[in-house]
Amino acid sequence: MTTDKIRILVAKPGLDGHDRGAKVIARALRDAGMEVIYTGLRQTPEMIAEAALQEDVDAVGLSILSGAHMALVPRILELLRANGLGQVPVFLGGIVPDEDVQPLKQMGVAGIFGPGTSTGEIAEAIHSAVKR
Repeated sequence: MTTDKIRILVAKPGLDGHDRGAKVIARALRDAGMEVIYTGLRQTPEMIAEAALQEDVDAVGLSILSGAHMALVPRILELLRANGLGQVPVFLGGIVPDEDVQPLKQMGVAGIFGPGTSTGEIAEAIHSAVKR
């Protein structure tokens, strides 16, 4: 394992119990050469921020299908900043209505990926954001 390997935390915040997409992305990112830490289902924002700190990650990927992204993502961003991880890019995948995309990006979300986004596009976006 090289020291340049991107470490990404993949998390499922909230009560959403559907994790197939998160697992597909985790495997694709692993296949793209990243070290993936998958936290599993039903993570609180506090659990995600603490795991990001403990695992010393380069990026955080969130998968939300429940519609709770406008409540969960701001809290996660706030906690990451409070833990000194404000520079860590955060990515969001799942069902995000068009009207929520710009506000989420203005909050600091580095990329938002909906259904049908290729895993290659997601991996490239993470590589680009971490290089910055």
